[in-house]
Amino acid sequence: MIACFDAGNSRLKWGLADKEGWQAQGALEWSHLETLRDIVLDWLLLDQIFLVSVTRPEVEMALAAALSTLLPGVPLARILSCASACGVTNGYRDVEQLGADRWCALLGARALESRPCLVVNAGTATTIDSLDAQGYFMGGMILPGVNMMKSVLSYGTAQLPRVDAHLHAEFPQETRTAIATGCLEAQAGAIERAFARLPDAACCVLSGGAAPLIEPFLRIPVRSTPYLVLEGLRRLALETP
Repeated sequence: MIACFDAGNSRLKWGLADKEGWQAQGALEWSHLETLRDIVLDWLLLDQIFLVSVTRPEVEMALAAALSTLLPGVPLARILSCASACGVTNGYRDVEQLGADRWCALLGARALESRPCLVVNAGTATTIDSLDAQGYFMGGMILPGVNMMKSVLSYGTAQLPRVDAHLHAEFPQETRTAIATGCLEAQAGAIERAFARLPDAACCVLSGGAAPLIEPFLRIPVRSTPYLVLEGLRRLALETP
């Protein structure tokens, strides 16, 4: 039995798995890290913990300390990007510079799809990465996530309010809806432009907390997977001796 943790900027995603697949998955806000105790309370016969982290160093240290206390004696492996794994070849010029969360998302997508694939992880930031049919990572983009886009507009202007991203319309006729629609359309536009560069047989694998907001705006084939980074961690664990 293994435990997988995806320590993102906004949330901690977790999963418990064996060789057959996932036994449980979920997510919690960093402000509720103390509830991790209730989640792992019944995790017995755990062989290994796999962690991918892009959060702040002090938050990662707090998580590692909590795991050490709650799951004493269970070895923890912190995953970083590398040249190749699980059928994926890293095309970054400096392979270690690729964010570990993006790397694991690519591994997860490759395990789910053998055709050319656009891998989108929509969280605090939105990452849009391209895989060819042979599993070669061709490169990708990073842009502010939906909530960050809205926050920047509010912070950087004198009279624009913070808004709920669920507001949208084809022809917005008031400011809050105009902001929310603009941010969602911008996300969808970037994704669709990247998808247009891939062959006709390609698909898009979409994940992340903002995925349900963005998906209705997309006019491309989409496979929605809530915890894609965790899936990549699980596949990597299966390949690791």
